[in-house]
Amino acid sequence: MNNVVLVHGGFVDGSGWEGVYKTLTRNGYSVTVVQNPTMSLEDDVAYTKRALAAKDGPAILVGHSYGGAVITEAGNDPKVTGLVYITAFAPDKGESVPHS
Repeated sequence: MNNVVLVHGGFVDGSGWEGVYKTLTRNGYSVTVVQNPTMSLEDDVAYTKRALAAKDGPAILVGHSYGGAVITEAGNDPKVTGLVYITAFAPDKGESVPHS
């Protein structure tokens, strides 16, 4: 399994994953950085699921901050083999991400 999908947090974009992207790809991983619009959780989950659909085989989802809520929702996709939360929200069923 060498597919990784990186999901950024709120108030930032996917460029924050640049160093991680370079390290993983240099080590042979197929990496996608999802560029979520952060307009709604539902839209961001849909963008993430489209990134998963483009992967050939199973993938690990990695979320930072608000991206943790996105990967929690997208994690029910059959291609997902694991979720990694990096300083991220990991809401239980029925919980939402706090608004500031």
